[in-house]
Amino acid sequence: MKHVLSILTISLLAACGGAPGTDSVTGPDSTTMTETKKLTINYPQTAKTEVVDSYFEQKIADPYRWLEDDRSSETEAWVKAQNNVTFNYLEQIPYREQIKQKLAASWNYEKVSAPFKEGKYSYFYKNDGLQNQYVLYRQSEDGSSEVFLDPNTFSEDGTTSLAEVSFSKDGSKLAYSISEGGSDWRKIIVIDVETKQQLETELVDVKFSGISWLGNEGFYYSSYDKPDGSELSAKTDQHKLYYHKLGTAQKDDPVVFGGTDAEKHRYVGASVTEDDRYLLISAAVSTSGNKLFLKDLTKPASALVTILDHTDSDTDLLDNDGSKLYLVTNLNAPNKKVVTVDAAKPQPEHWVDLIPHTDNVLSASTGAGYIFAEYMVDAIAKVQQYDYSGKLVRDISLPGVGSVGGFSGKKADDTLYYTFTNYTTAQTIYSFAPASGSSEVYSKSGADFNSDNYVSEQVFYTSKDGTKVPMIISYKKGLKRDGTNPTMLYGYGGFNVSLTPGFSIPNAVWLDMGGVYAVPNLRGGGEYGKAWHSAGTQLQKQNVFDDFIAAAEYLQQEGYTSKDKLAIRGGSNGGLLVGAVMTQKPELVKVALPAVGVLDMLRYHTFTAGAGWAYDYGTSEQSKEMFDYLLGYSPVHNVKAGVAHPATMVTTADHDDRVVPAHSFKFVAELQAKDAGANPQLIRIETNAGHGAGTPVSKQIEQMADIFSFTLYNMGYQQLP
Repeated sequence: MKHVLSILTISLLAACGGAPGTDSVTGPDSTTMTETKKLTINYPQTAKTEVVDSYFEQKIADPYRWLEDDRSSETEAWVKAQNNVTFNYLEQIPYREQIKQKLAASWNYEKVSAPFKEGKYSYFYKNDGLQNQYVLYRQSEDGSSEVFLDPNTFSEDGTTSLAEVSFSKDGSKLAYSISEGGSDWRKIIVIDVETKQQLETELVDVKFSGISWLGNEGFYYSSYDKPDGSELSAKTDQHKLYYHKLGTAQKDDPVVFGGTDAEKHRYVGASVTEDDRYLLISAAVSTSGNKLFLKDLTKPASALVTILDHTDSDTDLLDNDGSKLYLVTNLNAPNKKVVTVDAAKPQPEHWVDLIPHTDNVLSASTGAGYIFAEYMVDAIAKVQQYDYSGKLVRDISLPGVGSVGGFSGKKADDTLYYTFTNYTTAQTIYSFAPASGSSEVYSKSGADFNSDNYVSEQVFYTSKDGTKVPMIISYKKGLKRDGTNPTMLYGYGGFNVSLTPGFSIPNAVWLDMGGVYAVPNLRGGGEYGKAWHSAGTQLQKQNVFDDFIAAAEYLQQEGYTSKDKLAIRGGSNGGLLVGAVMTQKPELVKVALPAVGVLDMLRYHTFTAGAGWAYDYGTSEQSKEMFDYLLGYSPVHNVKAGVAHPATMVTTADHDDRVVPAHSFKFVAELQAKDAGANPQLIRIETNAGHGAGTPVSKQIEQMADIFSFTLYNMGYQQLP
């Protein structure tokens, strides 16, 4: 299929490279364990207002509702006051700067992506080491390379990032989107590849969109009408697909889908087949399940043909061969399968299995005229190569036990690329010859990290209801399981997201400092298919929290750590996870680190695209049963007065327009007002930043230094050796 590369892939490279040498840091141990000085904290006073909502005749007070107004001077002043308190606290930690320097040193090596061919050039991304954003290079046929697009020049502070790039069919034009300050609202810019000159006025107010070219004349993109009120928090729920023809004004772009009440969906996306023959339109009302429509682009007047008219499955186009469509679906196949169907009659009753359903979760890609089936076996990758008739060509030999990405490209490509990584192996890029099945190292990571000095083991523990849950635990060799090791337990557990093993610079630094890093594959994720996901949604969401609690208890029971040396961390839905666990069992851990979390479960669906998360969460308006359930675990509503909570540092960003920062603001206000213990209850609010994607390297380093410093200090470490 056509090459559309999201910079998110490259951002993962940034997070998955680099670590210190094994002799650069020695971890905190008993020789440095002295009682840490209790730092005095004077929390800002957070005003309360009389706001009361009624849900099924039950009154619920919301005294910090005013913090939802991200544009008010009062909220701005509150943010400033909270940051002053937090950074004053962090600046007193004696080894904060030392950790920051170690992170920067570990990050500082060249990182490159796999190349991809567009027109007469090959393109690749590279970061020299500490550049805030990856730079897009191009290479000519003579082997010479040059900077093609440098996002570091987009803004002085590095907070404007490159989001998605998409080349026209002949590679002569590029449409790319940028994010300013981490916002999900994007601009699309079109340039001539040879001159690098902008061809027309940029497109604005684009959100949750791909860029899919039709030939060289124009492209499809998606967005919402700009909302009334704050663009950072106002609700957006009618996504529309547009077609932009080069040389025309954006205001004249026709709506292809989503412009009527009958076509109203929260998420609408499109893709054009590599041969420009078909347009596939996906429409969804939540983050799970989609309708699917087809248009024959060789007949401009042709009507949309419905492939699926319901959202009971996740079904997407994999590729086409003439009129034969290849689809990936979990319709009646919870772990997914590949089917074929003729475009003339594309409905499910005509589907024919090509790669059948198995006991392991499938994800599929295409390139060089082959289909690649990647399976998760207990969250570990296995890859098989098929031809387009469904014949198994080979099992692909991978470099080890871990995660892979790639195996995709155009039909004419004769070489493909893939990456391999795990928690103790820095990401390496391999070239792959589809004809022979042979792999060679294309680019070895420059990370100063010796995998031989570390262990990464998978265990299975038992959750509250008897369910077996896998967890991978990584640590330095020679670790004594005596309960004294600083441990970071990271979780997500939602939205069918699978946490597979991957190397990251911050985690490598944590391991090198003697820390343990543990990641359980909680229910709500996608590691075991649709059933595993469903077991952590709506009225079964408590399973996710129970799985995480059981993981913490396992680590303590088995001697990896103890309550006083255990931190829990998660972001977004994982921030909800941390918030729920720390309010349900505040005595379980020493440190809690909820990041950009969904923390007000009664109102999450009233902000931006939050209503699209209802498949996983349900809503407070859905039914009394659902309201009662959400109220029972909503972190904002379950901070109890008179309870001593773990040392908590909430992290969020003022430009997060996906999970609005009001969630975090209200949660920390409740903690500061009600906590009865001696542990700090702080919030670190990044300015001019969003939900995470495109965050400059400099900000990533600063934030991780603060998180590690806060964590170790509250575990009792006065200094690092």
